[in-house]
Amino acid sequence: MNIFKNFHIPIIVVSILLALISNFGSLIAIIEPLTFTILKISNQGFVSVSTFEQTYFLENQWWRLISPMFIHFSFAHLAFNCLWIYILGEKIEKVDNSITFLMLIIFSSICSNYLQFLWTGSSLFGGLSGVIYGLIGYCMILEMDASYDRYQLPSGLYLFMIVWLILGFLGILDLFDFGSVANFAHLGGLVSGILFAIIYKNINVRFKID
Repeated sequence: MNIFKNFHIPIIVVSILLALISNFGSLIAIIEPLTFTILKISNQGFVSVSTFEQTYFLENQWWRLISPMFIHFSFAHLAFNCLWIYILGEKIEKVDNSITFLMLIIFSSICSNYLQFLWTGSSLFGGLSGVIYGLIGYCMILEMDASYDRYQLPSGLYLFMIVWLILGFLGILDLFDFGSVANFAHLGGLVSGILFAIIYKNINVRFKID
């Protein structure tokens, strides 16, 4: 019996519990251990932000490259992301195995979080949406290469998500009060998912030939 499966379930559970405990990110002290860089909170409630170098190379808090994906700032944000993690995660784990899914989650989370931080300079962001774009990019590339309906996802889903990404960069989503959209996390996730799929394909082809 393979005990290493259904990794998408604990990801959803942790995200929900953290959202409830932190009141959807409003309690900074609760989410601070998971923010991209260290946030120092004084007794008076003032918040100062540590640098990337201090957080990672001096304090060695490398988990922060991944942990922002568990932070959500609204119920809609949480529900939308958890739904897609459940749908995509179940399919990828079933078709490609759970270890591949977990590696994809880690890779896309690091890439999406880092690009969002690099472009905006902000440490107070979070959510699974960058990871979801990583899963979408991954599925899209392998689906295009397959001679069958690999993940049984509607083809229009890929187009919809790419259009959504473009609308975010154009600022159109802001007009409909969708809140602060982490556009660069979405872009980083999509690109990382595509890269991961290409690597996955090449490794599989090499092992089949060998």
